[in-house]
Amino acid sequence: MQSRPVPFAAIVAVSSLVSALSVGRLSETGSETTSFTAPRRAASSEQGRHLFAQSCAHCHGNDARGNGEDGDGPDLLGLRVGTARIAAVIRKGIPGEMPSFAKKHSTSEISDLTAYLRSLR
Repeated sequence: MQSRPVPFAAIVAVSSLVSALSVGRLSETGSETTSFTAPRRAASSEQGRHLFAQSCAHCHGNDARGNGEDGDGPDLLGLRVGTARIAAVIRKGIPGEMPSFAKKHSTSEISDLTAYLRSLR
């Protein structure tokens, strides 16, 4: 059985689709939009551990069990709240209890911190 040559129009269509997906994203109607979402990287609990030591350990302790040298932050082992809630508390803080870290840490760094806290048992 002989293979048939691929029509030029099919090659152009596939190439256009790949280009649209790499430059922006396609809307549900098939037209290209101008918004671009950078690919997310996987959160790193190791990087989160490093960030925790810099930003959180003074209140939560080096082992995250609470009562650090500069404060009496709560024990963070075995948190029973969702990942989104942990990230929101880091980002927004808790009025009168914990400062906001939104200006100090990027979204990916907050994801790393959250991954680290999730890794604690």
